[in-house]
Amino acid sequence: MKKSIIWLLTIVMSITFGALLYFQIMYLENMVNMRDAQFSEIVMRSLSSTSSFLEKKETLHFLEEDVNIIESSIFDKSPASSGGENLRYTIEHPDGTVTKYTLAAETDRSKQDPSKMTFPSPTGSVQSHYRDMQEVIRSQYLYQRELLNEVILSILRDAGLRPVFERADSTVIKNYLASELASYGLDVPFAFAVTSAKGAIIYATDGYEENDGKPQYSQVLFPNTDNQLRLNVEFPTKSSYIFSSVRFIIPTLAFTLILLVIFLYTIILAFRQKKLTEMKTDFINNMTHELKTPISTISLAAQMLNDDSVRKSPSSLKHLSQVIGDESKRLRFQVEKVLQMSVFDNSGSALKFTDIDANMIIQNVVNTFKIKVEKYGGSITTNLNAEDSVVNVDEMHFTNIIYNLLDNAVKYMKEDEEPKLSISTRNTEAGKFEIRIADNGIGIKKEDLKRIFEKFYRVSTGNRHDVKGFGLGLAYVKKMVTIFDGAINAESELGKGSTFIITLPLSKPSES
Repeated sequence: MKKSIIWLLTIVMSITFGALLYFQIMYLENMVNMRDAQFSEIVMRSLSSTSSFLEKKETLHFLEEDVNIIESSIFDKSPASSGGENLRYTIEHPDGTVTKYTLAAETDRSKQDPSKMTFPSPTGSVQSHYRDMQEVIRSQYLYQRELLNEVILSILRDAGLRPVFERADSTVIKNYLASELASYGLDVPFAFAVTSAKGAIIYATDGYEENDGKPQYSQVLFPNTDNQLRLNVEFPTKSSYIFSSVRFIIPTLAFTLILLVIFLYTIILAFRQKKLTEMKTDFINNMTHELKTPISTISLAAQMLNDDSVRKSPSSLKHLSQVIGDESKRLRFQVEKVLQMSVFDNSGSALKFTDIDANMIIQNVVNTFKIKVEKYGGSITTNLNAEDSVVNVDEMHFTNIIYNLLDNAVKYMKEDEEPKLSISTRNTEAGKFEIRIADNGIGIKKEDLKRIFEKFYRVSTGNRHDVKGFGLGLAYVKKMVTIFDGAINAESELGKGSTFIITLPLSKPSES
């Protein structure tokens, strides 16, 4: 798959997942806001209903008091001369005049002899009595209306004088408010307090705590009186209640995030696989070229050996044998490089750890490699100053590490300057063995310096095309040093050379 297609799929899927997450988050936020608004509306309705209930309860209290007074002052019963009871009404008119009426009680006509019963005739006295009764009823209506006004005025005047605990009983408020909330399907614990108009708490239930002096919900009690009160209510579990009502959305959001993570991980793997495929392709191409060149040279030398004229010339035979030997060594060296990484990747190769004198091994490698450096007119210097140089490593792989670093120094030398290499050792303050291999080569760019130890990675050499390799040498060095419980770092400046620093733990002396 082309990299452009992978990028296109990545962009499209990223936009899709981003939009999906955005809409889910917006939906969750809207649901929370809607639940909160519904919660607040139910609470405010319940508080308003509670306030109205307390007002009606207080009005009933004053009406009952006035009714008792009215009953004791208006109705006056006294025995009549006829043996029954007379009902006497005393009506005080709005203009201040007083009218007294006496209604004589009639005997029970059902007990009289029907033949002796008499019925009033429609005379003028009956009509006058009827008009008087109408006047009495009208006067009673007017009086009751004025009496109701008087009750209202007494409520407005005297309601504030009643004790707060009588006007707003905590038990009544708690029971009625809980009943109202339950009628709306809101069954959550709450705490409340009754405060004065200025905010001073008169009394509060257990669990009531003001947040920065601002209650969650508040309602004015008895708004039409001078001494107003406020009912403040808080719901400690409001957040969890609202969250529980929208928690069904959380799993969908979590699954979307999981899919997003899996998608991103898949894309990363795809890019890594793409990069690895390209590296392996380059590796195969390089390996083919590296192996093909010495094979071709050896094949050509073998063909020349079949020529009789060449076989008769000792100098030609010597030259061809030397060419075959050199190319065989070159071929073997390239094959060993491949096998080094192959053996390490299998991680099943048995490494033979032994205590060796690193200074001595390094000196032997330098003596062998000096010929190759001098071939290019260069030089190599050693400063093996480490007093304690015994390390516990695999001797063969340790030798390969030093050889690979020296070989890279010659491979990436400047074309117009003789190679100058130096290798030194010392004991660090941390009690470790340090090796420094420096050169005056072309150097490494900063962006490449971080990746030189990656498998198959090769540093760009600009216009130079004579530098060949598989991109395995430094990766092999890095991994083998790590196996030896050591560390390797590189310091380089483009155009001024490079320095590789290896630190290894010293071998612990054996206990006698």
